[in-house]
Amino acid sequence: MKPDLVLKLSLLIAAFASFVLSVSLYFQAGTDDINGRLNGIYVGIWVPSILALGAFILAGNRKSNHE
Repeated sequence: MKPDLVLKLSLLIAAFASFVLSVSLYFQAGTDDINGRLNGIYVGIWVPSILALGAFILAGNRKSNHE
């Protein structure tokens, strides 16, 4: 497999796992468990962060390959 494809797949898997963990944390918390729900929201913020990190890495790889 190409390294770019491996990177893309691993980032997508990490983002999806973060999303699933976030949803499970949020909905497993009871209605009175504010900290549990906040933990779910906090983990949910990881999803765009992981995807943005991947975009920056891939953009850097493309720039260095063209030089």
